[in-house]
Amino acid sequence: MRGERTGMDQKAYCHALNLIPQLGPVRINRLLKACGSAREVWNAPEPRLAAVEGFGEKLAAQVVAVRARIDPARAWQELCGKGFGAVAQDEYGYPPLLREIYDPPPLLYYSGDLQVLQKSCLAVVGSRRHTAYGREIAYKFAARLAACGITVVSGLARGIDTWAHRGALKVKGTTAAVLGCGLDICYPPENSLLMQSIRQQGVVLSEFPPGSEPLPANFPRRNRLISGLSLGTVVVEAGEKSGALITASFALEQGREVFAVPGSITSPCSRGCHYLIKEGAKLVDGVESILEEFPHEYFNRLRVNI
Repeated sequence: MRGERTGMDQKAYCHALNLIPQLGPVRINRLLKACGSAREVWNAPEPRLAAVEGFGEKLAAQVVAVRARIDPARAWQELCGKGFGAVAQDEYGYPPLLREIYDPPPLLYYSGDLQVLQKSCLAVVGSRRHTAYGREIAYKFAARLAACGITVVSGLARGIDTWAHRGALKVKGTTAAVLGCGLDICYPPENSLLMQSIRQQGVVLSEFPPGSEPLPANFPRRNRLISGLSLGTVVVEAGEKSGALITASFALEQGREVFAVPGSITSPCSRGCHYLIKEGAKLVDGVESILEEFPHEYFNRLRVNI
């Protein structure tokens, strides 16, 4: 598929494939590789699906049964009627770094300006439970990074994610929020105004089609996109079992930089960061220690007092 612009009909079929619960990005990518296009996948007979790596007769039969209940054209019209956009892997607007990960989403749904992801991106993440120190660092670091022309990527979650988005917005910078649910659902609900601001000044995106609930299993998938979109991931505060550590783990698997902000040795909110530092993450005590890890042409190194 790559190298050719995807027709609207192909995206419609790809969207329809996303509506089949048995299919995730790995399986859809395998189907696309085997069949050549989303349209061909949709029309493929059961034996052809069964022959694809990782499928077999049982899964192929399940896919065909669900497929029979979905009208791709109607589903696409409903998506467009909600005002959301979608970009396929082979289209120009698809975030270039995301193509490099093991299991890139065949289709990304978005609301806002997708072009902000063509800029250099850095993720700023951390725990939902945070301290005043963590809140201040996330806000100031994100503001400084955004002032340097960087798109700040985070997950719209309570806590550190929220303050990272706010910091970028404060300096009129760009930010991207990656959801673990459909674009028509705000999770957590109290961030609805923040999500609106991000749409106006950046982009909100998801690999999950509209209507998808924020199920616990969705958030590790969301986290791999946060790191996959970014040159590096900055972990501000993280407990021992924080989802931010999952994001950092994905970043390492994807060959991206990992940064960790140290905190008090008595604070449970900093134990995850201290673990990352012990494991080789770079200790950061300021934005400059992040920027120096990248070639000069990536960012405008502005000295902004926030």
